[in-house]
Amino acid sequence: MKSFIALLSLLFMTTITSAQYYDSVSFASANWKGKKIDRKAKLYRYHFNNKNLFNANQHISYVLVKRSRRHQFHIAAEPQKLRTVSDFAGEVKPLAAVNGNFFDVKNGGAVDFTKVQGRIINVNRKAANEKPDFHQKAAVVIAANGIPEIKKWDGLVNWEEWLKEPDVMLNGPLLIFNRQEEKLDSAGFNTARHPRTCMGITKKGHVIMLVVDGRNANSQGMNLFELTKVMRWLGCVSAINFDGGGSSALWVNGEGIVNYPTDNRKWDHEGERKVANILYFK
Repeated sequence: MKSFIALLSLLFMTTITSAQYYDSVSFASANWKGKKIDRKAKLYRYHFNNKNLFNANQHISYVLVKRSRRHQFHIAAEPQKLRTVSDFAGEVKPLAAVNGNFFDVKNGGAVDFTKVQGRIINVNRKAANEKPDFHQKAAVVIAANGIPEIKKWDGLVNWEEWLKEPDVMLNGPLLIFNRQEEKLDSAGFNTARHPRTCMGITKKGHVIMLVVDGRNANSQGMNLFELTKVMRWLGCVSAINFDGGGSSALWVNGEGIVNYPTDNRKWDHEGERKVANILYFK
């Protein structure tokens, strides 16, 4: 009996390893469509339309921004008013932008700490036990030179108050930190497939802003374990999940919204949801 169980376990692990191998090969061999946004920035898109990534259709769009003095990252945010990513972009004139952190759909404003140019826009809305929520245990911080960095919760209840950078956006969960994959639990938010927005940093300091479409036959969306693999395959040594679902939107100069937001339940670029803030670069 023990030998039979051991054999089943071996077959199961072999099946998983084989699936992961074929997924990585499928991802690496995809003919990504690239378009130059600027001398140091490029938009990439690909539609896995034959159920050939994680055994599902997937549409992925991402912007790769090479580290240089040419570009600076910023956060744009409203204290209470909600606006589409396109609306924010129309005001700040970025080269590219993605939706930011989690927000109050009914009353507006982010539910996660957000600071812009040294001014606190929103504070954490915590649970009754005063502990940070899962999307308040990591942050994108931007120094005065415009270079972004991903930071991890240090265990302090008010850790965000000690982040001294002028621009701070708490978000999460953290997927990868300093080359190590973070442990994610089996909560539905992590295991269910949804549209996703993510930001990662590579070994060379390049920044990736990525959106996976979902909730559609053309693109099922990803769970966070799958999203972690994608960011790894793109070379990220640190990566953080942003608000996703109907909020996921990637805007690019000269293109507008390049992914397929889901709020209108159509496979087009018109279904944007209003959000509290964006991450963008110029």
